[in-house]
Amino acid sequence: MTTAPTPVPAPASAAQSGGGAPGPAATTPATADATTAKATDTTATTATTAKSTETAETARAPRPGKPRAGRGRAWLAALPLLLFFLVGFGLPAVAIAIGAFTTSPDAPDGGGTFTTDNLTGSLQGAYWTALWGSVKLSLLTALIATVVGLPLAQAVATSRFRVFREAVLSASGVLANFGGVPLAFMFVATLGNAGEVTKKFGLTSHGWNLYTFTGLSVVYLYFLVPLMVITITPALEGLRTQWREAAYNNGATVVQYWRHVALPVLVPSLLGGFVLLFGASFAAYATAEAMVGSSVPLISMQIGDALSGNVLVGQGNLALALGLDMIVVACLVMAVYLPLQRRSAKWLA
Repeated sequence: MTTAPTPVPAPASAAQSGGGAPGPAATTPATADATTAKATDTTATTATTAKSTETAETARAPRPGKPRAGRGRAWLAALPLLLFFLVGFGLPAVAIAIGAFTTSPDAPDGGGTFTTDNLTGSLQGAYWTALWGSVKLSLLTALIATVVGLPLAQAVATSRFRVFREAVLSASGVLANFGGVPLAFMFVATLGNAGEVTKKFGLTSHGWNLYTFTGLSVVYLYFLVPLMVITITPALEGLRTQWREAAYNNGATVVQYWRHVALPVLVPSLLGGFVLLFGASFAAYATAEAMVGSSVPLISMQIGDALSGNVLVGQGNLALALGLDMIVVACLVMAVYLPLQRRSAKWLA
């Protein structure tokens, strides 16, 4: 019995030249070596590129424990501001604190002795009345200016007329810094007992008197309301349009939008503006001095009298104790504002 010979497959090139169907290409040793070499070169190139990229990123990244030289010198740009703050606020605050707890140089013991009489005296009698009067005046005027200034600022922020917007903001910037004797004279000439508006409308017969607590509050609002407008306008511009549109799309009214969306976001900014207005009213001196004098008890008037020498012998440092009382009140107000300001930063960023 004869066995048929086993067919041997022809090379791919021979099969293709013969016109048959192409079969799987046979891998020769030379081709395999070339493919392997090419893959090795590609892998080496990729590794080299990755290593170069890693090296560049490592070079750019700051080393642990060694901050960049630029960051280390960044605080130098704020050095003039820090020096100004130290000289203009730090040193006077320290001098006030020291003087408030020491006797006056005109005291019988020669002064410089530790005592709490100055601070105790500043919280009694006429001085306590003046301190409480300043707090009441500042709270009232700051609250009214906040309530009145918010809708005015909203009208400015949503206005489509650029000229109107720029005119209101420019006027607010001027009026917010208009105070002192010129402001007092303007109100005396218009709303005083012999003022033009008072005589024309007969305000005196209706109980109006400019030289009272109410009259002084009206005068303070003249510069506090514009100050509130320029303070709260940037916060109103930070309210995103998507929030209002989403509220309206879900059926909310304008009142509901302001109650549940806008006002909760604006509360820290409103409180910040209130604190600023409180400080401006609390520290005002020239306007009240020129208009009402001592008829309205204010802490700033008492400090002015003490500095001018209108105090008892041996109580010259009482004015420093009164100044320390003002600093404490301002710090208490700021302690309420700062936590809320940090809370709202993420919303208006």
